[in-house]
Amino acid sequence: MEGSVLSQVVLPLVLSFIMFGMGMSLTRDDFSRLLRMPLAVVAGLVGQIILLPLLAFGLVLVLDLPVYLAIGIMVLAACPGGTTSNLFSHVARANLALSITLTAIATVICVFTTPFIVEFSLRYFEVKNQSFSVLDMTLKMIVLLLVPVLVGLFVRHKAPMFALRQEHLFRKLSVSFMLLMIAGISWQERDMLAQSFPNVFILTIALNVLATLMGVAIAKLVMLSKRDAITLGIEIGTQNATMAIIISLTFLADPTYSIACGVYGVTMYLGATALVFWSKSGAQQSQD
Repeated sequence: MEGSVLSQVVLPLVLSFIMFGMGMSLTRDDFSRLLRMPLAVVAGLVGQIILLPLLAFGLVLVLDLPVYLAIGIMVLAACPGGTTSNLFSHVARANLALSITLTAIATVICVFTTPFIVEFSLRYFEVKNQSFSVLDMTLKMIVLLLVPVLVGLFVRHKAPMFALRQEHLFRKLSVSFMLLMIAGISWQERDMLAQSFPNVFILTIALNVLATLMGVAIAKLVMLSKRDAITLGIEIGTQNATMAIIISLTFLADPTYSIACGVYGVTMYLGATALVFWSKSGAQQSQD
């Protein structure tokens, strides 16, 4: 009963609270920016929504992983970027406005695309989950993710100073909650984690490095600036691991799926950190 209350009530409510905080960090300009810089935004969304799940699926097939790792990494790849990508873009002096726009729009789109990617994964890997329904998951994601973001956006519009003061609080809450969940999952699934660690470590590192490089490559392919290339690399390589873990625990009701999500929640900062150093080295060379 306690596990059911935690996974079905507490975790979804905390996720909604975090998404409300994300909404308070957004403005209408973050969505209308699609019209002002369409090429960069569309390129980032294609990489995030379409190419990243395809990349994850390809890695799963090549590495021939256990089903629980395959499903977990597909759930992760189906999620949007997290707010930590915005922080890394700020530190890297990348295009922060573009990063925020991609996070905002991808979050809205993933409410509708994630259930289909999850269903495809369950069907492909022949996982019988009688309780899973695309419609049910979509409706729950609208309530738990989209509605809180819209409410937060409304609060930002009506009380901008209050929203700005709470931004750091919600960002710390998001990171702290993710780390707490990763610690809990690591302890609860410690035997399976120890057994699968080589596979999941290789998988998460490979996905992060390739996703980050893919973001940079997409930007270069459509002839965006280096600043935008760094932004796309960070945004595509840094996922909302918190959302992926809660989907695994709440919607799929299988904590083993969250193992890959949790490990990626730690390793995903590798690519973003590398881009920060690349940006800093480039800036230093230009000054010299």
